[in-house]
Amino acid sequence: MRLSREVKTAIIVLVGIFLFILGYSYLKSNSIFDNSRTFYAVYDDVGGLQPGTQVTINGLAVGNVMSIKFKDSSGKLLVTFSVSNDFPFSKNSKAQLYDTGIIGGKGIQIKPVFDGAPNAKSGDTLQADVRPGITALVQERLTPLQTKVEGAVSHADTLLMNVNDILDEPTKKELREGIAGLNQLITSFQNSANKLNQLLGDNQRELDSSIKNFSTMSANFAKLSESLSNAGMDKTIAELQTSLNNFNGVLQKIENGQGSLGKMVNDEELYNNLAEASRELDLLLQDFRLNPKRYVNVSVFGKKQKEYAVPEDDPAENLDNN
Repeated sequence: MRLSREVKTAIIVLVGIFLFILGYSYLKSNSIFDNSRTFYAVYDDVGGLQPGTQVTINGLAVGNVMSIKFKDSSGKLLVTFSVSNDFPFSKNSKAQLYDTGIIGGKGIQIKPVFDGAPNAKSGDTLQADVRPGITALVQERLTPLQTKVEGAVSHADTLLMNVNDILDEPTKKELREGIAGLNQLITSFQNSANKLNQLLGDNQRELDSSIKNFSTMSANFAKLSESLSNAGMDKTIAELQTSLNNFNGVLQKIENGQGSLGKMVNDEELYNNLAEASRELDLLLQDFRLNPKRYVNVSVFGKKQKEYAVPEDDPAENLDNN
C-alpha cells in the first residue's frame, strides 16, 4: 500500500516534533522516559551551581539539577532536582551543597537519614545544607592568623617608633662611644693574652721545672705519710684518743659529784665554809696589822702592861658587821 504525500508529511512532522522534544529534554538533562522523583531545596546562595549538575548519594550519581530560580522577593534561590526512585530515604534527609573541586564548581549530594520517618516522595522540599569549601575553610583559619599578624606588625611599628624616640642623637653618640670603648677593651684583652702567651713561651723551661719539683714534693710527701703510718702513728693516735676518752670520763665523774674532787667541786656548803674561813683569815691578818698590841705585849723594864683599848674605828668590828 502506497502512502499518500500528505500522510508521509504528517509522519515526518510528528517524528520531527518527537526528536525536537527528545533533544530539548536531553539538553535540559531530563529524560522523557525517566520516572525519577523531583525534590526542592532553598538556599541563600548556590555559589555558581548550574542546571544539569549531577546529584549524588554517597558519591553515586542518582539525578540532576533541573532548574534554579528565585523563590520570592527575599532573594532566596529555589533549586529543583531529580533523584532516581531506586534508593528510598527519609523526608528528613538533607540536600547538601558542596564544592566539587579545588578550582571551583558546586554540586548537590543527598545526606540520607534513616530515622523511621516517612520516605521522601516526589514534590517534597528537603532541608538545605551547605558544606564549607576549601577556600572557606582556609579563610576561616587564616582570618585569626591575619588578625594576629596585623596586631604584631602594629606592635612592631610602635616598638620601632619608641626605639627611634629613645635613640636620639646624644644616645646614638653614647652608644657609638660605648661600642668604641668595648672594642678598645677587647683589643687590650687581646694584647694581654698575646703577652701572656709570650711570657709562657719564654718561661716554658722554668714552668716545666716547677711542675717537676711540685711532682717530686708530692711524691716525697706521700713517702713521708707512708713512713709516719709505718712508724706507728695510727697506734699513737689511738692511744691519744683513749687518753682523751679517759680524761672525759674523769671530768664527767667530777661533774656528777663522784669521788673526793667531785664532792668538793659540787658541795656548795664546803664552798661556803672555805669562803667564810678565807674571810676570817683576812680579818685576822688585817686586825693583826692594825692592832699588833692586841696580840703581842712586850715589857722591857717590868712595868705593868697597859690593858688594850679597842679603838673606836676598829676594822675588825667593821668586817664583822659586814
